[in-house]
Amino acid sequence: MTIVTRFAPSPTGRLHVGNIRAALHNWLLAQRHGGRFLLRIDDTDIVRSREEHVVAIRADLAWLGLHPDGEERQSARFAIYEAAFAGLATQGRVYRCYESQGELDLRRKVLLSRGLPPIYDRAALALTEADHAARAAAGDLPHWRFLIDHDRPIGWADAIRGEQRFDPRQISDPVVRRADGSWLYMLPSVIDDIDMGVTDVLRGEDHVSNTATQVQMFTALGASIPRFAHAALLTGAEGKLSKRLGALGVADLREAGIEPEAIVALLARLGTSDPVDPALDAAQLAATFDLSRFGRAPARFDEVELERVNAAVIHHLPRTRVADRLPAGMDDATWAAIRPNLTRVSEAADWWQVIKGPITAPAVDAETRSYLDTAAMLAAEIDWTTDPWSALTTALKDATGRKGKPLFLPLRQALTGMDHGPDMKALLPLIGRDEALARLRG
Repeated sequence: MTIVTRFAPSPTGRLHVGNIRAALHNWLLAQRHGGRFLLRIDDTDIVRSREEHVVAIRADLAWLGLHPDGEERQSARFAIYEAAFAGLATQGRVYRCYESQGELDLRRKVLLSRGLPPIYDRAALALTEADHAARAAAGDLPHWRFLIDHDRPIGWADAIRGEQRFDPRQISDPVVRRADGSWLYMLPSVIDDIDMGVTDVLRGEDHVSNTATQVQMFTALGASIPRFAHAALLTGAEGKLSKRLGALGVADLREAGIEPEAIVALLARLGTSDPVDPALDAAQLAATFDLSRFGRAPARFDEVELERVNAAVIHHLPRTRVADRLPAGMDDATWAAIRPNLTRVSEAADWWQVIKGPITAPAVDAETRSYLDTAAMLAAEIDWTTDPWSALTTALKDATGRKGKPLFLPLRQALTGMDHGPDMKALLPLIGRDEALARLRG
């Protein structure tokens, strides 16, 4: 059986870190088994859904390299929902209710005060057809609930959490359709999973209670129940969920100079027993993706760790991958020389300035000036066709007796204006003989 997974965002805002992780897990699972990864746009909320968010979701997934094998939009599937809903109504698995939110809140408070679970009391099931007719005559429109089968135990083998068991009598019949005819999340999602052939639903542990209800919906609709897996939610570095984490989006990360490979490398392994490895590409991560490696503890997302992974990723990126963000004229040799010192690709422009000049070298005392004059004299005599840095420092060591920091640091400062940076062995040939001599002579 072909594995089919799906990512189902609502286009009411931009994708954030938690969304990205869910999309990535589903993409990795499909890739691991040669299956299909589908995008479902959950845009039944006509008021809050925005087309620009749909466009942004597609763009964000593409930037991350998570290319769906198909796409559906719930707003185009209302006829499918109507047909399935009619079937459930015929079975008596959905029923009409009229309570206001205030009435329901009052009933919940009463139940809680008695130490009872605050679930719906099914009072609407006692209404007769005459009662419904009277309500209709008065202009009252019903909302609809799905009838949980109290005689059918609820359970599934969760690929991350293990065996799950729920008492159906402790679950409230969920509202699946509002009085205005619009749909809530629960039922359309199940109908879509059936119609789209979804075999594996991988999502956050905050959906576990939803799954308990949806298991019965699959059965009521005569469908097989997909495999479920619920991953622990992300927490921030401070050890709890934060508004900052919930708002951290793909656009923010991209604008901050974070590479998509870094995001994928980190989020693919967070919450698992496998180490985060920036050297692994998406295909390698997919080949080792294993739900049995996920733990139950919250997954800690640390932006400092993301920065570290980002730098490590950049240190391995070929120039062709970032060429459109590099200064004009920067070649492979220059990129190879400077990338070990970058934490952002944008920093390449700073090192390009160091290579091409002009630079501002620090002021020096008389002793250092004499040393640099000697360096300039020797630099004019060495062979620049092979390894001028080694040739220059060896000649200087023999001529002055200097070694270590006193030998190297004044040269680096005079040649680059910096105390640190790329390996001078790689950098000096890029600066070139004439420019280097001019900088040493001050």
